Amino acid sequence: MERDKNFILGIYDDEDVLKSAVSTVRESGIKIHEVYTPYPIHGLEDVLGYKRSRLPIAAFFFGLLGTSLALTMQIYMMGIDWPMIIGGKDHVPLPAFIPVTFELTVLLSAFGMVGVFIVTSKLKPWSQHRIFDIRSTDDQHVLAIDIANNA
Repeated sequence: MERDKNFILGIYDDEDVLKSAVSTVRESGIKIHEVYTPYPIHGLEDVLGYKRSRLPIAAFFFGLLGTSLALTMQIYMMGIDWPMIIGGKDHVPLPAFIPVTFELTVLLSAFGMVGVFIVTSKLKPWSQHRIFDIRSTDDQHVLAIDIANNA
């Protein structure tokens, strides 16, 4: 976020008043930069007009990648690279592969979701975020409107 931007702030004590203010501001056609609250407010994302997250889609594809990598790795190791008959079973005993496949699916899905979330939320460790009002971390709700976007 650039430091030379100018913002108009609305500071509220009550979350219901904040949601009402957000609705009024959006209905008048003013673009809201962001709303900062000390705790999550149920229904605020609907009032702000946020779309449903696509993070579950990313989780599905990372899980699919984990499943295919796990099965490929195990089939290659047990069936091609070093085939061994263990307990009279086939070289590729798929039921024995289920625990490793499940664990790698969950692992890659979780790491993938965290990575996608960090990238899409722009949560870089080196970025400097502006705190509009220090009370927003304690007990106040802050509505920030960028003047340049609404000129």
